[in-house]
Amino acid sequence: MNVPVVHANVTIEQTAAKKRPQLMYLSREEIVEVGGSSSTLYVEAITNALSLHAQGKYVQPLKPYLRTQDGNGHIADRIIAMPAHLSGDDAVSGIKWIGSKHDNPVVRGLERASGIIVLNDPESNYPIAVMEAGLISSMRTAAVTVVAARHLAKSGFQFVTCLGCGYIAKAQLYSLLQQFESIEVITLFDVNKEAAVQLASILSKQFNRVDFKVADSAEEAIRSGEVIVTCTVTDTPYIPFEWIPKGAFVSNVSIMDVQKDVFLLADKVVVDDWDQSNREKKIINQLVLEGSFSREGLHAELGEIIIGRKPGRENDDEIIILNPMGMAIEDIACAKRIYMEAELKGLGTRLDLY
Repeated sequence: MNVPVVHANVTIEQTAAKKRPQLMYLSREEIVEVGGSSSTLYVEAITNALSLHAQGKYVQPLKPYLRTQDGNGHIADRIIAMPAHLSGDDAVSGIKWIGSKHDNPVVRGLERASGIIVLNDPESNYPIAVMEAGLISSMRTAAVTVVAARHLAKSGFQFVTCLGCGYIAKAQLYSLLQQFESIEVITLFDVNKEAAVQLASILSKQFNRVDFKVADSAEEAIRSGEVIVTCTVTDTPYIPFEWIPKGAFVSNVSIMDVQKDVFLLADKVVVDDWDQSNREKKIINQLVLEGSFSREGLHAELGEIIIGRKPGRENDDEIIILNPMGMAIEDIACAKRIYMEAELKGLGTRLDLY
């Protein structure tokens, strides 16, 4: 029996359409729509990613920094490429391409950092999604602090201090407040006092159970904190060990705020990844080059604590510092969760590759 040519052509076209590679594009607004502003999604994804990290179930080349200024450029002015692969049931490969200029908010009226995340199918290596990275990056960074606080902060902590009051700080405090009902007081400090006042106003509308205070100095803010989070763009360390209260947990998000003696005198120093932390002449790298700190002096990588290989906080007097450089596996783990939610809800813009 002869099959009509027109039918054969339709079949071929339909088959070709099914095989045509497509990307899902997600804007920040679409990421929010699929639940990407919820701290719980990120906390779950980060916990899983760090657990896989501790088990060696990942591939993560050291991220290169693209700097176009001379040696006198600001430390926050760079573009970073962050590729990674995670194994397991939710295997995924991807890369975050994120740029930063410290003067974007003041000079250009823009957020300091911007970027995209590309996800790749781990079987074919074809790209399957492109999405805005700023929201994911800030929320996954906050989720690292949340996960770390569960293991490294005093149980039932009530007093939080945040230094720097920009976009990253908002995500950090929003996530902490969502995840820890025990928080009663948040003390803010920013060299631009108005930024601290504005952030306090924004957060107080949603979390009216909390007392928000604006400190007149970094020292005043730090001395009042049980959990201390740094969210600045400083390239000059300014926090000495003597300011840090006994029993405090410091999430050193912006990396360059604490002075060298903090790492040498703290009861426990924790990083997300030793190789990522010991580079780019950040404080830990400076100490290693000077011969005063080493891998042996490190208490643990955070994933080791999560899976129980190393202990977290062991008493209420310990001063513990987390130095989270930020890892690509964190970004792609969170982006994969968002991609899956968008697939379920039929959201996002589909783009043909060719």
